[in-house]
Order: sequence, then structure tokens, then C-alpha cells
Amino acid sequence: MTTAVLGAGLSGLSAGYYLLRRFGKPLTIYEASPRVGGWIRTEGHKDRGFLFEGGPRTIRPKGVAGANTLELIEELDLPIHPIPSSHVAAKNRMLYAKGQVCMLPNSPKGLIRTVPPFTKPLYRALLHDLFTGSTLAKNEDESIYSFTKRRFGKEIADYAISPMICGICAGDAHEISVRFLMETLFENEQKYGGVLKGAFYARFKDKVDEKKPGLFARGEPKLFQQATKEKWAMYGVEDGLEQLPRAMRKYLGEHDVNVQLSSKCSNLTFSSDGARISLRDAEVPVRHVISALPAHQLAAVVRAQHPSLAAQLLEIPYVDVVVVNIQYNSDQLLKHNGFGLLVPPVEKLPILGVIFDSCCFDMAGNTILTVMMGGRWFDQWFGNQPSQKKLRDIAHQHVRQILQIKEEPVFSRVHMLHKCIPQYTVGHKRRVENIRKYIKDYKLPLSLCGAAYDGVGINDVILSARRQVEELPSPSEP
Repeated sequence: MTTAVLGAGLSGLSAGYYLLRRFGKPLTIYEASPRVGGWIRTEGHKDRGFLFEGGPRTIRPKGVAGANTLELIEELDLPIHPIPSSHVAAKNRMLYAKGQVCMLPNSPKGLIRTVPPFTKPLYRALLHDLFTGSTLAKNEDESIYSFTKRRFGKEIADYAISPMICGICAGDAHEISVRFLMETLFENEQKYGGVLKGAFYARFKDKVDEKKPGLFARGEPKLFQQATKEKWAMYGVEDGLEQLPRAMRKYLGEHDVNVQLSSKCSNLTFSSDGARISLRDAEVPVRHVISALPAHQLAAVVRAQHPSLAAQLLEIPYVDVVVVNIQYNSDQLLKHNGFGLLVPPVEKLPILGVIFDSCCFDMAGNTILTVMMGGRWFDQWFGNQPSQKKLRDIAHQHVRQILQIKEEPVFSRVHMLHKCIPQYTVGHKRRVENIRKYIKDYKLPLSLCGAAYDGVGINDVILSARRQVEELPSPSEP
């Protein structure tokens, strides 16, 4: 019996990759849908020189997680497009607030001037942090909104952090855990009495290197060294991000890893000698299961045997997001170039933000925009089962209003992503610890990886899979 992986999104494919690399044995990945890649979906229009991304489009080359992804890309020999920190898409980020597009400060000078939508210079918020005492958080966690308001004031919470959380997980900063998303910042503030004080003391303390021994046994990946030297802010993959999961599937297939599509697991049971995966037309015995399924999907398949585990998994909420890709024939439509803009929730608009794809990558004379809508506020704005036409019209209307584009789009595509992003609500870290403790206490041959447990970014889900594989006992261990 071998190890099996449930789910062929990026985390599941990564689990297969690291299992193969560590144990060198054939294995099977079971995927319910007819394709790999999960929420990563690229729609190419090569004849017209542009592409649409239905999910993420760029990756950040920062820290251990960023280095790990670059190592994977290097080993897959995947062509990429770096975006250096000097590029307009790296420097310019905007908000739409108080009826105007506002360029966020991108240099120290921006801290001493008053820039819309803020009514005071940003250095005043830093002084607020320096001279505000610490408050011990109840239950060792609090919302990012509460934390930011306490340390830097309401304006920063409303117009800087809240839209940032919309961009990260389409969530409400009043609900999202600071301990999960900004753990080091939060812990240093609790320990040293302020965010800036914490950052100062942490720099001069002996820091534990987060690069675990053996993570890069052959030294830092060459691409990561190049990214550091050339100051990449982010990068994309040639012909779109979906080339990454496709390349992973091709690599796995060439190394005897069987990726079975349209193979939905309907039930998962455990015994002292392994697990049984119920598929539509088969019961498959395996030694160990790595689940890269969303928490709510895993809950459904373990509920019969482990209702308590299912209940804990269902405590991780998910939100629906609408992505609308829009194409215009001209590349002279944007008044401001940059990565895009976010809309603070206090503006009470149905859109979360707009990404300027054609500012990030060459789109052959087209303007390509991606509008994100819904998230935590999906039901409030769109109700139950809105039509594609309604969603498209709302996106077009707000692009016209916010970006003052009078030209009509030539082509657009609406993606309705149901339960696509987990919400890291206050207490999330403890929630995940309890789920993994249950699995350990009951000695279940089950590992969990993916966005629900270890972070929503591409780097996070790949590293999540790697760390879960590395925690598995070697064949010689009991």
C-alpha cells in the first residue's frame, strides 16, 4: 500500500512532487474535477496577444516560502517573467476612496506628506504606535482591524489594512486573525509593547533562522539568488500561471505518479493498517492519505467515522468570489499605471479591487483588467445565484465609474468561484492546532495541507505540502 493524495490543486500536486522526491515510489493523486490546478485558471488568446487569469497571476519571491517555490520552478525548468521592484506595477498601488483614485505612498517622502485618502501624514500613525502602551489580547488573538486601530488609529485600519485584507483573502478585517496572518508582528507587539518597538528589539535579538536544516540541502536556489540580486518584486509564468500546475502534472506523469481526474472521493475511513478511499466505482486501500481538499470538502468525507473532526473542519468558513476579466482594444485607457487598486469596505461598493494585468505583463496593445467582487460581502451585494449578465454589468459599470473608461469592452469573462478562499477568523491558529491534534491523538494516517491550514498564497500552499511530507516517518521508522 502506498500514500495517496486527495486533490490536484497546487497543494495536492506539490504533495505528490515532494512525496516522489522523498520516497521515490509511485503514488496516486485523486482529483474530483476534470482538470488540475484548482483555482488557478488561465485563458489564453494568443491570436490577439493577451490572456485572462481567473485566479492568481503573480508570485512573490520573498522569504523561505518564496525561495521554495523558485526551487520548484527551477527544477521544472519553467520560463518566468520577473517584475523588478523598479517596475511601475511593483511601485504603484492604489485605492479608490472618497470618490477618487488615490496613489499609495511608495517612498519615505510619502510618510511626511498628507496623501489622500488620509487626513494626516502617515508618520503620525507611527508616533501613535510608539506612544501607545500594549494591551494583552484576550485568548492570545484579536482581529487585524482591532489590532491596527489600537496601534495606528482608525484611519489606517479603514483605509490601509481593511482593503489589504480584501486583497489577501476577500475577507473582513474585523473578523480576520492578526495572530495567523501577522504572527511575528503581533507577538513582538505583545512582548515589547509596540509594533515599532517589537521590530527594533527583534532586529537586535538572536533570531532563530526560519530556514529549517535541510530545507535547501544544496544551498539557496539559483533563481532565488537571482531574484534577490535583481530585486524582483514578483514574477509571472510565461503563457500564464496555469502552466505551473500543468508542468507539475507532466513531471509527475513522467515519474510514474498517476493523477486520476474526475475521481471524487465520497468517503474516507481509517483503520489500524491504513485508510480506505471510496471512489465512484472502487474502494482503494492506502497506507496514508495527504488531503489537499478544502476543509469543508474533507469534513464531508470523514463525517461518518469522525463527526467531531468534521465539525472542527467546518469551523473554517469560506467565501465566494466573482472574477471578471475585461479586454479593451486600446492600451491608452488608464490614467494611472500600476498593479491595480483596492476598494476599502467603508466605501460600501460591491467590488473588492481591480488588477491592471496589462500593466504587469505585455498584452500586445490591449488593456486587460481583472475585477474582483463579493468575498465576505457576496450575499449582501449579489444575493442567491446572480446571473452572469448581472455580475458582468456590475463589473463594467464600476470600471467605467472608477477608472473613467468610456470605451466599451470588446470581450469579458465571468468566473463564479464558489467557496474558494478560507477565512482566517480570530482563533484560526488554535483551530488548526486542534484539528491536527485530533488527527495525532487518534493516530489517523492523515496529513493536511493547503490554504485552509497554512496560508492562502501560492508560496504558502506549496510549502505547506512540503512540510507535511517532511513530517511523515521514513519507511524504517515505526
